Amino acid sequence: MARRVIEENRAAGLRIAVAESCTGGLVSSALTEIPGSSDVFEAGFVTYSNEAKTAVLAVSGDVLETFGAVSIAVAWAMARGALEKSGADTAVAITGIAGPGGGTEKKPVGTVVFARARRAADSDEIVADLKTFGDLGRGGIRRQAALCALELLLPVSEPAPVEEEPAP
Repeated sequence: MARRVIEENRAAGLRIAVAESCTGGLVSSALTEIPGSSDVFEAGFVTYSNEAKTAVLAVSGDVLETFGAVSIAVAWAMARGALEKSGADTAVAITGIAGPGGGTEKKPVGTVVFARARRAADSDEIVADLKTFGDLGRGGIRRQAALCALELLLPVSEPAPVEEEPAP
């Protein structure tokens, strides 16, 4: 999947960035394993603590306090921060609970949130998703999260314009 992300973004002429929390650099590592990834991969930010999310990616302390680190609001802010702090065209963020501890009834171990921000997107485009992988073990959760993030890094195909038929 990492090879596909690099090849397809290279073909599209796009640069990418990643903001990682629970994956701890796993996505960045997978991307940089691919020869020639520097043509596409702009930056990887590992912001594990809330303080790092605020200092490095400019995630608001109020957003962290209100919604918690594992939330769509924080993932979206991380993705936007990665986009703003880099020259990338697309940024994906991952934040979650890999376990074995840290889960709650509302956010159990295996809860991971993803967001994608694109420089060329309409200002109202928000791509974010919460997945619950279950307790696959720390490594299993991190691998599944990395795979989902890689999928989000694939270039987005813009829909073709709809041509209207002339009125009779």
